[in-house]
Amino acid sequence: MMTSNLAKVPVSVLIPARNEEANLPACLESVARADEVFVVDSQSSDRSSEMAEKYGATVVQFQFNGRWPKKKNWSLENLPFRNEWVLIVDCDERITPELWEEIEAAIQQADHNGYYLNRRVFFLGQWIRHGGKYPDWNLRLFRHAKGRYENLNTEEIRNTGDNEVHEHVVLSGKVGYLTRDMLHIDFKDLYHWLERHNRYSNWEAQVYLNVLNGKADSGTIGANLLGDAVQRKRFLKKIWVRLPFKPLLRFVLFYFIRLGFLDGKAGYTYGRLLSQYEYQIGVKLYELQQCGGTLNTKPTASSKLQPIPQPES
Repeated sequence: MMTSNLAKVPVSVLIPARNEEANLPACLESVARADEVFVVDSQSSDRSSEMAEKYGATVVQFQFNGRWPKKKNWSLENLPFRNEWVLIVDCDERITPELWEEIEAAIQQADHNGYYLNRRVFFLGQWIRHGGKYPDWNLRLFRHAKGRYENLNTEEIRNTGDNEVHEHVVLSGKVGYLTRDMLHIDFKDLYHWLERHNRYSNWEAQVYLNVLNGKADSGTIGANLLGDAVQRKRFLKKIWVRLPFKPLLRFVLFYFIRLGFLDGKAGYTYGRLLSQYEYQIGVKLYELQQCGGTLNTKPTASSKLQPIPQPES
């Protein structure tokens, strides 16, 4: 186990975890400069908790009740942070020494309440630099009293997990952008990538349905074509969900229009998987609309769900 001899940075790191024994050592090594580290665990069945304690992190167990809030917002509300600034890092992410130097300087700026970090996503051992995967801005460093994750009204959807996935932080005050990248390097295999995106597609299908039903943007970052990169993406999503042939379009957009082919075999594979992911979202959206979120029921005129009749024997 390595430890940093450099001065600690007055930042509290929050790492949400569940069965992340493979990823935690590298993640925890990369945040050794933080003044304190919390690993918020969801009753892992592997050695995640033991690994976190070995690296000096404080382990807190989270019990999800199926309602709002999920893990990150619960942590922001309940953990006894001793620092004003919090840095949220997923288990498959790494904070480089260069980024730590920039973080140390950034939190001295009194006029900022938060900072976006850019991610480099690695897949099959290669940085996916094209296809729209870079830059990938995430608001991860902020004064913890000033920000909370948005509520996209998806918490009641089954099999999506207990952690915020693609929700963004709503923050009051001025926000900046750091120049050094954090690294997204998952040490698990494709089985786990597919398993994770199976859960994500449940979440995305509900988000698509909310958009199609015109659910209001209150409590979210909002959708604004003239806003920041994340708000522009949210604006374009409202158009995207209404387009036909989205699985094909997603591959064409990633691989050809955004030059994903320049990332070689890894880029092609990633693009195919994103197309498959889009198809999963589509069929699960159809299931929500036509079958009330189950496989073999159908809406009736009274809006109650009835089993599909069985053939007579």
